[in-house]
Amino acid sequence: MQPPPKATHDFELLDTSMQQSDFTQTDTWRVFRIMSEFVHGFEVLSKIGEAVAVFGSARLPEESPYYRAAYKTARLLARTGLSIITGGGPGIMEAANKGAQAGGGLSVGCNIELPFEQEPNPYLDIYLNFHYFFCRKTMFVKYAKAFIIFPGGFGTMDELFEAITLAQTGKIVAFRVFLFGSAYWQGLLDWLRNVMRAEGCIAEADFGLFTLCDDPEEIARQVIAFQESLRAEHQSGPAKGSSRQSPSS
Repeated sequence: MQPPPKATHDFELLDTSMQQSDFTQTDTWRVFRIMSEFVHGFEVLSKIGEAVAVFGSARLPEESPYYRAAYKTARLLARTGLSIITGGGPGIMEAANKGAQAGGGLSVGCNIELPFEQEPNPYLDIYLNFHYFFCRKTMFVKYAKAFIIFPGGFGTMDELFEAITLAQTGKIVAFRVFLFGSAYWQGLLDWLRNVMRAEGCIAEADFGLFTLCDDPEEIARQVIAFQESLRAEHQSGPAKGSSRQSPSS
């Protein structure tokens, strides 16, 4: 029989019973821990340069074709000088960090405290451990200019839809989202179009917020081209009132 999961800091923050009984002893002081996670993350990650974040299942083994594709994609990107950021755990995260090091790039892991510990993978140059999901999420969005989403579970879906929502609402600009593996994602995309879009809950233009791809070299090519366009825009100065660039699906 498995032992009960331990109470994480996220759990304690969101537990209303604790807020009612211990509010003055816990929540007010918890703000300082939250602030320290932001400060430490900003200080460390502000020095990593241009970066791409890679997401995907922690459960996929090294034999998985998605593991191999994540490794190759990260290696190709690292060879161009891009840093690779992941959640720092096993599976797809490990593959991307391993590929980053193989490509001579900086390999970064932003781990998270979970009820059952997620051990960091051994391919990390920089390792940060977070207690709060929202602090960790901010680091991914703030320091990566593209998300590459490999097949994964609820956590991967969370990162995907958060990024799309932030782009859709203009909270982040000059940002790309790539989905790797049409065999895995096509069913979800069909549902988005045939149900969500059909009901009028999203617009056809929203499908331009992400790009579906099956080739690591093609994803690397598009990410590199996008980064080069950002550098050129930065050197010339962005046009006044410019809006986000919507990639084609």
